[in-house]
Formats: sequence, C-alpha cells, structure tokens
Amino acid sequence: MDLDPESEIDHFPDHDSKRQGGTPGRPTRPEYTPMNWSKESDQQAQVGTKHGISGRIRLRAWTCCLICVALLGGGCRRESTHDREALISVYGFSVLKEPLEKEIFPAYRDQWVRKTGQELTFAASFAGSEMVTNQIISGVGADVAILAIERNADRLTETRTTMHRWRELPHAGIVHQSPMVILVQKGNPFRIREFSDLGRARLRLIHCDPIASGAGQWSLLAVYGAQLRQIERSEGRADPARALATLQAVWKNVVSTPGSAREARTQFERKEGDALITYEMEALQLLDKSSNYEMVMPSTTIYSEHPVVIIHHPDHPMSPAKFAIVELFVRSLWERPAQEAWVRAHFRSVTDEALNRSFRRIPFAFRVADLGGWQRAYPEIVEAVWKRQVMNWK
Repeated sequence: MDLDPESEIDHFPDHDSKRQGGTPGRPTRPEYTPMNWSKESDQQAQVGTKHGISGRIRLRAWTCCLICVALLGGGCRRESTHDREALISVYGFSVLKEPLEKEIFPAYRDQWVRKTGQELTFAASFAGSEMVTNQIISGVGADVAILAIERNADRLTETRTTMHRWRELPHAGIVHQSPMVILVQKGNPFRIREFSDLGRARLRLIHCDPIASGAGQWSLLAVYGAQLRQIERSEGRADPARALATLQAVWKNVVSTPGSAREARTQFERKEGDALITYEMEALQLLDKSSNYEMVMPSTTIYSEHPVVIIHHPDHPMSPAKFAIVELFVRSLWERPAQEAWVRAHFRSVTDEALNRSFRRIPFAFRVADLGGWQRAYPEIVEAVWKRQVMNWK
C-alpha cells in the first residue's frame, strides 16, 4: 500500500503563525490537523458533503488505512515478525526521558491498545544529541530520533541513514522549543543578569560540551548571538570582535564540559559550579525539586528548536506495516495531549501559544534562523569562532 500522505489527503495549508497562535517571530510552518478518535470526529465523518469527501474525512480514512496496514499488512506473517513491528525504538537527547517515559509513551500505548487491540511497546535510549546521532549513523536499531538541533537531523539524511523527509512533518519537523537560560545558586551571589556577566572573575561555569551535546552548541549561540544582537540594537551594527571577546571571557571561567544537559545539571546540583547555561525546561524541572537555586532569564536569548526524524533507511527500510505504526506515533507528538505533556515538562509548545502563557516573557528572543540557520551558524560560530579562536586562545 502506498503510504504517501499526499496521495490520500489534502496537503497541509500554510497559516499565519500569529493568527493561529504561533510564537511571534517564528517562520511560517505548515499547520497540522490532529488525527484523533474522538466522538466528535466520528460524527463529522458520518456527515460528508454533497461535493464529496471532505479533507477531514479523508484524513480519518487515511488514519484507518494506516491502522489496517499496521495490523493486517503482513498477511501471513510469522508471530515473531508481528511482535517486532509492535515495537517502536526511540532515541532522544538527554532531557526527553521524563516526559516520554512518564506521560507520552504510556498514554499513546493505552490509546493504541484501546483502538486497535494490538499491544505496542516502546524502547528508548537517551544521550547527548551528537552522540545519539552518531549512534544512529553507526547502525543502532532506532525507529525515531528526537534531536536537540536541526543539524543532527540533516546529518541523518546526508549520510543516507534515513530517506524520511522530516521537514514535511507538522511545523517543519520541530516538535517543541526551549530558550537558553542561566541557573545560579540561591541568592545569585555573582549578580548574573545576562550571558556576558558569566565572564566575571572567580565565577565557575558549567558549560555542556559543544562537540558531544546539542545543549553545548545552543549555549555557544546564546552567548555569542546575544552579544551580537545587543550591540546591534544599541549601536545600529553588529560587532563580531566584541562578541568574540565576550565568548572568550565566558569560556575562561568554564570548569567543566559535561556531555549532555542532564549530566551538566547533575554536576550543578553537586555544586561543582556557580552557574550553568542550560535549557529553560531543565532549569524549571530542577526548581520543581529544590529551592536552592534560581533561574536567570537573560533579556536576549535564543530559542532551541528540536526536530523529529523517522529512521527509514534506504538500504533496509521498514515494512509498510511498521512504517504505518511509527508514523502515526510520530504525528501524535503535535496533537494537543502530547503538546500539553511537553508543556507540563516545561518545554514550550510550537502548536499553540496559549499553552505557553505560564512561561516568562523574553524581551529580545532570537532563533538560529537569525544567525543564518545551522548551515551558517555551525561553521561560522561553532567551528570558526569557538574551536579556532576561543579554544586556541584559552
């Protein structure tokens, strides 16, 4: 069966992000109509129109076809094959563990069993985004990757590890977002307000390793990019030399470079540093556990954006039945229940800005697109600035 959604449903229209409740400043992304099994959609599917089947009904029909393929597409398959195709293996960057294992996996598994009668199992592995990407390229049995940076997702396609066009997923494949913030000890003894303050004398900074961790690369872009944009805002032009000087001063204070955001948070909890640059969601999760810390939201910071990729290898692709199961799960990550679960874990939603009302407002937020996208930010900032100038200077 041809599983190309373009052959079965209308393609997703573009909508203005502000009118749809999207985050101001985001590039316009294709909107997504959730596939759900509610009573309301059952009633709508029975109505029809005199001009033929509506897009919503076609979407529901496509969903049902996918489920039928998933359950029956193997025909006379052996039972062991059937069991294997009821397993979804998810590899994700380190901070995804709690929302996936505590909420999203169990809720989707229960829904799947209730609607299809088939048992569904999830297997998951979590590490720094660069490490996860390298593991998948090396051949681990992953079906889905949820990564910290788009550059890692592009590496999977460039190395022919997957033939999945992940940017055709809802919201161009970005499932959630989180601004970069600073964690400090209670009382904020160094009076940190902006990223540039992290260069102050005697401060011990924990900074994720930019080689192994997506959080490390986002942290570099946050420090360097914030300084560029602050200078440009006040003086009318960017000054890369001053931004470099700021990054050098900050890195002079780095005492540890853990391989993931979660490892970095653990070191900070052990008081191995006075400050930590991390995702907002990691900071808020720590504050949920303890009142011994404070979160500083710089006036200028970057939104990290996290893509999802189906690992559909061109040399040994999934069967149609397996792909159907995996794609239905992946697309559910943009539906309302999953987006609410992400928000409860302190990620910011990409589908509905109303879900983000409890988060702090950021006066001057920016994105990697404002730095030319990863195709420019990685070679020009991570490699040319950090690797060649900051690390050599240090």
